[in-house]
Amino acid sequence: MLSYLIPWEPSPPLVLLFLAGIALYVRGTLRQRVSIGRQLSFWFGTTVLYLSLHTRLDYYAEHEFFIHRIQHLILHHFAPLILMAGFPGPVMWKGLPLPWRMRLRALARRPGMRALSAIALNPGVVTFVFVLSVLIWLVPSIQFVSMLDWRLYHFMNWSVTITGLVYWWMLLDHRPAPPARMKAGMRVLSPVITMSPQILAGAYITFSQHDLYPVFDLCGRAFGGITQSMDQSIGGLVMWVPAALLEAVGGLIALRNWMQLSERKRLPQRPRRTAARRPGGAPSASSARPANASAGSSSPDTTTSPAGR
Repeated sequence: MLSYLIPWEPSPPLVLLFLAGIALYVRGTLRQRVSIGRQLSFWFGTTVLYLSLHTRLDYYAEHEFFIHRIQHLILHHFAPLILMAGFPGPVMWKGLPLPWRMRLRALARRPGMRALSAIALNPGVVTFVFVLSVLIWLVPSIQFVSMLDWRLYHFMNWSVTITGLVYWWMLLDHRPAPPARMKAGMRVLSPVITMSPQILAGAYITFSQHDLYPVFDLCGRAFGGITQSMDQSIGGLVMWVPAALLEAVGGLIALRNWMQLSERKRLPQRPRRTAARRPGGAPSASSARPANASAGSSSPDTTTSPAGR
């Protein structure tokens, strides 16, 4: 079984990137207290992410469509959701040396960087790119080229991974907005929006009667007992059902965070209208009403009544 841990296509930069992230996290845990649950979330999510990117699973993803969809389900949904549920960002930030943090803060205050982050981290942009990064690679012509060109293949895997990490980081943020990028109520609604086009695409692939992805026959299938139609149907179901379930789990976590913010009275409150008062303390004429001016008054003014006329 250990042979399956050997990378199908070894990538030293990928290994160095994982080692750097782990080093920052470990260094951060030595500088601030992190709960066991958050640490387990980080280690489990990081392990699953590495196994999906840098093991023999990559070989089967190149030769079976349903394995390819399972790989993208892990890279885009499962691993980022688990990883970001532990809020690793502040811990890794603490792991940076102090001079680096000061330089990064100064860089973030520059007008150009602020404008770039406002566009790149806009909730609408992040949500749109999150869905697009899944659907664009399902276009048969694009899928055909990306499975044959190793540069496009790696770009495809990295695009779904990065967009998944950014989206789930924004969705699972437990802080009020601001400083969080997305409002608490929108975090609950967002999974419903993002899962709908993925469900439709998964259902279309599942019930399609013709071969949408002949590249897997061209490259040769890893499992001889699975036909093309079965492979395509299972792949569509993977995108249809498990992906929607993970989106629902993310929405429930966002709902729990919203309720906790409401209980702690940390949600933004709307300003209440107050009657304008004169410098002496009495209400102004425009805001104060006379006692007998209500519609339900039982003592009408006799000088304006019909009997008085």
